[in-house]
Amino acid sequence: MAIIAIVGRPNVGKSTFFNKLAGKRLSIVADTPGVTRDRLYYDIEWNGRKLTLVDTGGIEPKTDSDMLKLMKTQAETAIIMADVIIFMTDSRVGVTADDKDIATMLRKSGKPVILAVNKIDRVGELPPEFYEFYELSLDDPYALSALHGTGSGDILDKVVEMLPEEEEEEEDDGIIRVAIIGKPNAGKSSLTNRIVGEERVIVSPIAGTTRDAIDTPVENEYGKYVFIDTAGIRRNAKIEDEIERYSVYRASAAIERSDVCIILADAAEGITAQDERIAGLAHEAGKASIIVINKWDTVEKDNNTVNDFVKDIRKSLAYMQYAPIQFISAKTGQRVDKLYEMINNVHAEASKRIPTGVLNDVLGDATVKVQPPTDKGKRLKIYYMTQVSTNPPTFVIFCNEPELFHFSYQRYIENCLRNTFGFDGTPIKIIIRRRGEEV
Repeated sequence: MAIIAIVGRPNVGKSTFFNKLAGKRLSIVADTPGVTRDRLYYDIEWNGRKLTLVDTGGIEPKTDSDMLKLMKTQAETAIIMADVIIFMTDSRVGVTADDKDIATMLRKSGKPVILAVNKIDRVGELPPEFYEFYELSLDDPYALSALHGTGSGDILDKVVEMLPEEEEEEEDDGIIRVAIIGKPNAGKSSLTNRIVGEERVIVSPIAGTTRDAIDTPVENEYGKYVFIDTAGIRRNAKIEDEIERYSVYRASAAIERSDVCIILADAAEGITAQDERIAGLAHEAGKASIIVINKWDTVEKDNNTVNDFVKDIRKSLAYMQYAPIQFISAKTGQRVDKLYEMINNVHAEASKRIPTGVLNDVLGDATVKVQPPTDKGKRLKIYYMTQVSTNPPTFVIFCNEPELFHFSYQRYIENCLRNTFGFDGTPIKIIIRRRGEEV
């Protein structure tokens, strides 16, 4: 996913442009400089390319205001992490000293920059002030009306043109993409280095050393993989460094493009509330997952240590009973090799497709054993079930009254599917439809 940062002085129309492209009023729009205090993100698609738009606070290069300094830092962070930058200016105000300073900063960044001259709201010949913006020594400026959307298509065409060619990836390329996620300092980079066998990622006790998601291809006797070492995810209240805040977004994006998530936790700390939140991201994204407890070599053990630890994990991550658990030491390599077979297995389970006839045999047996619920004398009637997709396995059940299909009965059907077909390591999604509705 390419990241496109929209930057410029306060009050040049960045948020208006962002909202126009997103098709929603996501950013607060007002005439007061500094209204957009943080970055906002939105995913769009243009000419077959997926783009993440980033709306930033206005940049005032020379300011004594603490808030404006923070906004400048946030915008600079967006510039560092962006693939293409849209530099917004205001045709009504003309070229300002701040515009010149920002242009200099952008040229030094070495990033592709598109200069957008906003507030040209009249159709026809360009006003003379438009040509002033050539002074900024960037490529040819683009005329834009963020208010009406005029010129936005040309700018997005240029964005796509500036992006590097996407590598062709066949869906069935045999590569399993594995995101390693967890809190800062849980050992994600150490695990990546152990898997690769060399120091590919900086390992440091300082939380937040990994700023971005780093892809590492691995091929061995178990198969082909890409391991994605992500930035550690902290609670929002503890994200003080702006680059780290951006890294959290990158880590979330890494989960989305992965096939399997390794949820890495520190054995010395056990499963914390933050680990629960991180695991929840993978669960909600529908990703096959493995819970991996690192630094197991540092724990004093007795005959009950493993069982006690497993009970605590199952209690803390009650919504992920399907996920297998492994205890490792990235430092010593203890049981790291076992992860490959586990990755292969959970990926295969998440990719499993069940024939419709077999599914409905299981559904029929389930409804005979436990009758569908009733409400005020009206009984739920279940007619049919079919699998509509994989990764995660997704099933649609057709019935007479979806509101009668209580959550507890859905859980019962899910358990029947798991007892019959396995689906170890993957969430299952069940969609309830009234008979005759489209899937």
